[in-house]
Amino acid sequence: MDNEMTLSFLAISDNEGLARIAITSFLAVLDPTIEELSEIKTVVSEAVTNAIIHGYDENPNGIVTVQASRQGREVTITILDQGMGIENVTQAMEPLYTTKPMLERSGMGFTIMESFTDQLAVQSELGKGTAVTFKKQFQPVQEPLYVR
Repeated sequence: MDNEMTLSFLAISDNEGLARIAITSFLAVLDPTIEELSEIKTVVSEAVTNAIIHGYDENPNGIVTVQASRQGREVTITILDQGMGIENVTQAMEPLYTTKPMLERSGMGFTIMESFTDQLAVQSELGKGTAVTFKKQFQPVQEPLYVR
């Protein structure tokens, strides 16, 4: 392991930005592209928001934990909650499926996460919580071409 981090915070929506900034700082050493950073920030945002809204039903006393590790240019990030859990993970991962239509949730969170990562795994147990783990391989740093 080249490096790893763990960050835990209350399940309030203000902390979603904290999670994105922490991950951005953790990844800075890789000199990621703007596109790579944007994709990872989006995935972290989706997973943290799911933990807050669905895992804890917006109960601010819950704790969301972000764990990240880096080996070479591959990053593994896990977003954990100890909330309600997901009854049917397969169904929850279907595009447009949502348990909160009254909140105008689009049901595209897992679809977005899958599209921006190389690997996505969701483990959940009712009454015990959910772990969303994803991996992404960052592209090698491109040396700038200089014209003489």
